[in-house]
Amino acid sequence: MKVDVEIGQMHRFELREALLIYREGRRSFITRHEVLTQKHGPPVLGVAQPLTTAFVENLAESLGGSAAAEVLSENILAKSDRMIAWWTPRRSRRMFYENAEGKMQTLNGKFFPQPPLVWKVIHGGLRLRALAENKRPNAETKLAVAPFWNLSDDGSVCLGSMRCPESTSVASIEAWEKGFYESAFTHANVGRLTRHEDGHDALWAELAGKRRAFPTESLIQLPQTLAQFIQGR
Repeated sequence: MKVDVEIGQMHRFELREALLIYREGRRSFITRHEVLTQKHGPPVLGVAQPLTTAFVENLAESLGGSAAAEVLSENILAKSDRMIAWWTPRRSRRMFYENAEGKMQTLNGKFFPQPPLVWKVIHGGLRLRALAENKRPNAETKLAVAPFWNLSDDGSVCLGSMRCPESTSVASIEAWEKGFYESAFTHANVGRLTRHEDGHDALWAELAGKRRAFPTESLIQLPQTLAQFIQGR
């Protein structure tokens, strides 16, 4: 078998091993086989061998490159090669609103107190949840709906024109936060974002330009824990 792969340099690749995936519904398992060459005839598969952790790690490294070790700051909650989760305490941030119906236009560009937030970046996407307490959450901490436009039920941010970093490194955190707040909030993706009796618009109108803590009693509490959020459940 001859395979031509354009990778910018001259390399000679030989077929050495094969992975076979067996599936039944959602269940699956994988076997590893040595590829045996024949003097006369096509290559054949050798006896199935179990996958080892070392093989999987080497395969992942060859596909995605070796991730350099990073020093984790105290705000980091979880980290893998393709995912990073962190939290931010309450603070004040400028927010921008842009809506075809003109809603919230008078609040555009003002500073607003923010709730404590949990951020998660995975596969180039951003997800957000809020916290009822202004302290570092643990695995069992229950989360709340982040009361912003542009978010879906699962906390996914509609990226739109948001400037997104290309990495999930510790160094990219500031750029993810900056991209989120510097992009315009344009629309609501879900029906209810807050427990405030007059809804989302009234909540942020009351907070515009105020030097006060975000009223966490206005957050919609969820049964989802931090561990479930990080694990995608």
